[in-house]
Formats: sequence, C-alpha cells, structure tokens
Amino acid sequence: MSETLKIGLLGRGTVGSAFVDLVGERAATIEVATGRRAVISGVLTTSQGDFDQILADADVIVELMGGTDPAFDYVRAALEAGVPVITANKQLLARRGAELFEAAGRAGVQLRFEAAVAAVVPVIRVVQESFGAVEFSKVFGIVNGTTNFILSEMAATGASYADTLKRAQDLGYAEADPTEDVNGADAAAKMAILARLAFHTPVTLDQVDFEGIESVQPDDLAYAKELGLSLKLLGVAERLPGGITVRVFPCFLYPGHPLSPIEGPFNAVMVEAPEITEVTMSGPGAGGLQTAAAVLGDLVSVVTGDAPTHQAPEALEVLSDVDSSFYLHLEVADEPGVLARVAKLLSDYGISVKSVVQRGIGSDARLVMVIHRCLESRFKQAVAEIGGLDSLRAPPRYIRVIEEEFV
Repeated sequence: MSETLKIGLLGRGTVGSAFVDLVGERAATIEVATGRRAVISGVLTTSQGDFDQILADADVIVELMGGTDPAFDYVRAALEAGVPVITANKQLLARRGAELFEAAGRAGVQLRFEAAVAAVVPVIRVVQESFGAVEFSKVFGIVNGTTNFILSEMAATGASYADTLKRAQDLGYAEADPTEDVNGADAAAKMAILARLAFHTPVTLDQVDFEGIESVQPDDLAYAKELGLSLKLLGVAERLPGGITVRVFPCFLYPGHPLSPIEGPFNAVMVEAPEITEVTMSGPGAGGLQTAAAVLGDLVSVVTGDAPTHQAPEALEVLSDVDSSFYLHLEVADEPGVLARVAKLLSDYGISVKSVVQRGIGSDARLVMVIHRCLESRFKQAVAEIGGLDSLRAPPRYIRVIEEEFV
C-alpha cells in the first residue's frame, strides 16, 4: 500500500468541489506520478471544519477560499508550520504575496500558485522554472477570459457592451457581479504576480495602473475592423530604462500580432527575452475544472520536486508614463477646417497621425485616427485641448494600439 498524501482543503466552492472530484478521478494517476495515494483529509468551509485540526493532519494545504481575510492568516500559519501550500488566490498573492513568500523561504517549504494566473495555461511554471535564468524584457497577454469573450462577441455581432455582458453571464463566463473582471482589477492582480516573478522585484496590486472595458462602444469595434484592428484587454509588464511598467488596458492589435486571433473565453500570455525571442502560451483561462486541473498539477510538483527559490527581490521603480500608440475617436461638426485644427493641435505636441477614417453623419462627422507612438502624458494633454474645441459634439474617446507585429 502506498503512503498516503493527506490534503487539507480550505474552501469548497466551484473550484474546490471540482478539485475534490478530480482528486478522486485521478487518484491512480497521482499515485503513479508521486508514489503516494492522495486523499482529502479535511475540508474547511464557513460551516464545516476546524483549521487547526485540518493543519495538524495535513501533508499539504490547498487554499481555494478566495479573498485575503481569513485566507492570509491560514496560509501564513500553514507555511510557518512547515506545511507546503497550493493556492489559486490571485488577490492574496497580489496584495500580501511578499509576506507569504518570505514565510515560505524561512520555513523552507513550497508555495505554489500556478492556478492563480490563466488557469491551465502554465505561465507561472514557464517563468519560474523553464526560463528561470532568463532576464525577461516583457511579459504580457490576455489574462481575463470574461473580458475577452465580451470583446470578441461585440466585434462579431455588433451588440452593445451591456447586452454582451448579459450573454456572458447567461453562459457562465461572467459572475453575477462582474466588476473585477470588466474594470481590469482581476487582470491587474494577475499582472502584479507575473511582474514580480519575471523581474524579481516587489510589485503589489496598488502599483498596477488598470483600465477596464465598460466604456467600449460597438462603433469603436466597427471602425477598428475597417482599420484592420482587433480589441483585447491586455496586461503588460515591461522592463524599461529606469524601471518597469505594469499596466492593464483595452488595446487594439494588428492582425500580425500573435494575440490578435485569441477569441472567446481564452487566455494567452507571451514572454519576451533576448535569449528566447518570444514564446506564446494559450488555453482556457477560467472555469472550475480548468483551475482545479492547474491546482492538481501543483500538487504533483509539491510531492515530486522542489519549487524554485523565490529570489530576494530587487526594488525596481514602477513607471507610469510611457510611450504608446492610440486610436482616437472624435465626434465633430461637419464643417471646413475641423480636421486641420485637430491635426495642428496634435502636431503642437509632437504627435503624428498614422491613419484617418472620416464619415459624415448628417450635419456632423466622425473622425477616427490611429496615432503613432508618443508619450502618454503628451497625448492626453493634446486630447484635453482637442476636447475644448467648439466643433466637438462629444468628449473624445481613445484606446491604446500596439503596433508591433510578428511576421
């Protein structure tokens, strides 16, 4: 009889229940891979179990509660007791990760969290282990399946944001309260984790600038299609002269970009470094079964091998004002000289225009431009002045554009 691997489970919601089922279904496979017979030795929920008792009887703790309180206290207590922990809790790691990594290092035990970012897409393992000695220049991608589904559907059907969000909720891709998905906070937490791993520097959620997709309009997507662009909510962590930048924002991509064809509730993450050029990983980014599968992978790793050391972080400055290209949408009076006035204001700030689409709408007109890369603060100053023109019929709208293509 193989030695028993006793798993203390904290939380039994959608992911926790899927994990319990998966442990039962994959028991023989786990035993072959680890030489140990996995069993759920205790479960803690709001109405069941005692944490101290569960911890005392566990070989490994799996935390699937979500949130930071009381999850942080439980995870820290387990690590300090010398018990390895597996978590899918991105908010916990993005807000209190530094303290937990320190506790794991002091106790010499593993803290695994593959499921916290992009579910079954093995980006954590690739960054930590496969390319552990690589100095990354950039880690970026689509790390929220809910928003990717919404934007894909809006582009395909022309439906409004509100109607498409309702469809996502009906299909189970969006929560009843989708706020953290659609406002970018969920993706920001994931990017804080990835930035810390990729650049070996402490990054917390409050250092990540994020924007969501709530203000995206169907006509933005229609004009984007005419310009050969597709819209994604991207998380970007990049090494720049003087520090790093970590941001989340809706962004248009050209067809030659590897993330452009990623549709529906899928995630995709790219890593770039001089030694590897670029590597793209994609797959389902959400769902109880998918997340549980990533947790199960961490379980096997805990038993079969040591986790990579969490290097002592170096403090790099997190930068906020960087160069970007933009899509600019203007509703204006259809009268002579409007385009020239807009172009002059942009030129006054050293900003050049890559392409323009102009459409008449009765007595008004719509100007849609793609702006070449420029400093974001300079672009926003120019847009503020453009917004003050008498010929404007509505506040300007803009979305970032990534001009990079891989051919």
